[in-house]
Amino acid sequence: MDVHNAFLHGDLEEEIYMKIPPGFQKHNSDKVKDLGALKYFLGLEVARSSYGFYVCQRKYALDIISETGLLGAKPADFPMEQNHKLTLEDGADFADGEKYGRLIGHLIYLAVTRPDLAYSVHILSQFMQSQKEEHWEASLRVVRYLKKCPGQGILLRSDSALQLEGWCDSDWTSCPLNRRSLTGWFVLLGMSLVSWKTKKQHIFSRSSAEEKYRSMAALTCELKWLKQLLRDLEVPHKQGMSIFCN
Repeated sequence: MDVHNAFLHGDLEEEIYMKIPPGFQKHNSDKVKDLGALKYFLGLEVARSSYGFYVCQRKYALDIISETGLLGAKPADFPMEQNHKLTLEDGADFADGEKYGRLIGHLIYLAVTRPDLAYSVHILSQFMQSQKEEHWEASLRVVRYLKKCPGQGILLRSDSALQLEGWCDSDWTSCPLNRRSLTGWFVLLGMSLVSWKTKKQHIFSRSSAEEKYRSMAALTCELKWLKQLLRDLEVPHKQGMSIFCN
């Protein structure tokens, strides 16, 4: 068990003392120090303007491209081929499983600000325990796609009405192994994208109508959670929610 991180959210009854970060002068011990304009937060690059906040991971994306040796490669227009058969691949095993897992781990974290990677990362992460050469090539295609737009991110707009709106879609029996359907959804707060996910449904759906209802149910749960979060944070917002399903 990781004892250093096991109780991060426990209640503290002791007095906690913190040191001022190096480079900052201690003028008044009773004052909270202003660290200046926010530019980085948990590895995310944050830029502020009159339009709102723009969050991206450009440096992180460039580091991934450099680590895989693809700085000079031709960019790809799409992260993954349409109608791929990666789940059914039975070619040669990929020799370096640790290398594959490290790259997919990087892509998972990059997807925090890249909803366009959600589907690709979901598919490729299924082969973390047993990967083929074709899976490695598919992951490199995602990296070449990053090369085309490494600074792509999320704009949290300051000029839109705060109303929750969710969109969902699904692919009936898309998994050729267990015939489970795939659900994808995203949530907008006004005109700002705040939440998204691509995931297999937990059980087999017997019809396309059933799998669409399951997608809408998953999206509704996310909308209700976000709405309660806005209330807890006392953020003024419109009370209604909108759901759209393709």
